[in-house]
Amino acid sequence: MKAAVIGAGWAGLAASVALREAGAKVTVFEAGHTPGGRARRVFHTDFDAPLDNGQHLLSGAYKHTLALMRRVGRNPDALLMRRPLQLASLDGRFRLAAPRLPAPLHMAAAILRARGLSWKDRLATLRLMRGLKAMSWTPPRDWTVLHLLHYHAQSDALIRQIWEPLCLAALNTPAATASAALFARVLRDSLTGSRENSDMLLPCTDLSALWPDAAARQVTMRYGSTVRQLRPSREGVDINQERFDAAVLAVPPAFAARLLDAPLREAGANGLLDALKAFDYMPIATLNLRLQDPWRLPEPMMMLREEAARDHYGQWLFDRAQLAGDTKAGELAVVTSAATGIAERNRQQVIEALIDQVAEQAARHPARLPAMPEVTAAELFIEKRATFAAVPGLTRPLNSTPWPTLALAGDWTDTGYPGVLEGAVRSGLQAARVLDPAVA
Repeated sequence: MKAAVIGAGWAGLAASVALREAGAKVTVFEAGHTPGGRARRVFHTDFDAPLDNGQHLLSGAYKHTLALMRRVGRNPDALLMRRPLQLASLDGRFRLAAPRLPAPLHMAAAILRARGLSWKDRLATLRLMRGLKAMSWTPPRDWTVLHLLHYHAQSDALIRQIWEPLCLAALNTPAATASAALFARVLRDSLTGSRENSDMLLPCTDLSALWPDAAARQVTMRYGSTVRQLRPSREGVDINQERFDAAVLAVPPAFAARLLDAPLREAGANGLLDALKAFDYMPIATLNLRLQDPWRLPEPMMMLREEAARDHYGQWLFDRAQLAGDTKAGELAVVTSAATGIAERNRQQVIEALIDQVAEQAARHPARLPAMPEVTAAELFIEKRATFAAVPGLTRPLNSTPWPTLALAGDWTDTGYPGVLEGAVRSGLQAARVLDPAVA
């Protein structure tokens, strides 16, 4: 089979790997020049090592992603720093760490031993876990995360300290508008089953090197190739006037709608076209900082306290030098999910405010951290359409289309997950199965 994949993001490359393993001759069309899509390597002259267009965190529950890495010859144990679940604020006022106990005892112990929570809030957190289990981890489809939290009597302090940051990290959507069903799915997969499912997996290399580079080497890549014509039929798919037996369309839904507008109308599939056009999007901002001297954080990933009135929008802080094992450098990444407040502001003012936020909160840490060294380089990436807005009741397309020769792939398809890397990989693998049921 001569197969095409349009888009070299994590979904498209997952599909290309599966199709190639099934014996297809795969060509990947990619408008850019680096594999990985919205989780890819970026070069910057002020930084020695490659950056990422956005800092990402994986979970021990990402079974399909970890298995795919091994399938393309990449070792997750060497490329990802695995750490038990730990949430620790840079100012030292909050810390929750899961001990190495069997699930779910590890989470119960973590909550009961948490620093910065009242006993009332610790018990309320356990009550929420029990309540979700009683719901079979399936709250009503029209509930928001905030509705779910209020239903289970979570205090405002608890929401602000734990649930809002976790919701933003997992769904890139504020708790007041985020889907409770998707949030519960993330919690279920991370907090049930084996203890390792809740582990945090922090990339020690750039995101393209993690596995997309290896996947791209196994197929024919056409970088800098924009698809402008797509004509599917029951016999094949014409892409830029070239015939393929089958194809996977692995691009954002707005681009998919543009390419498929006429074919879907002709096929009478207006419902699918409407679904592709119905998505709203949320930005993620990542500020990369190079420091004059090495500066080690107590943990490679730490929480920041937001204060919107002062433009302190940072939510998570990553010690990039620590993750890379570089003891002679100081590099940080400050991440803000649902970054609408940042996207609308002056870039230089945003950079200065985030640097001030990190320095100020580090100075409050009880371990008396050394003062933050001078910043010698700063680069702010704002991925304006980082993920779809994970709101309740959103209709997400399946991988199949009216044509047996064309499949859709992307974290926005109906994976049961929010717009996360594991969802993209699962979607790509499922798209390949739509085209060839023999795909593993």
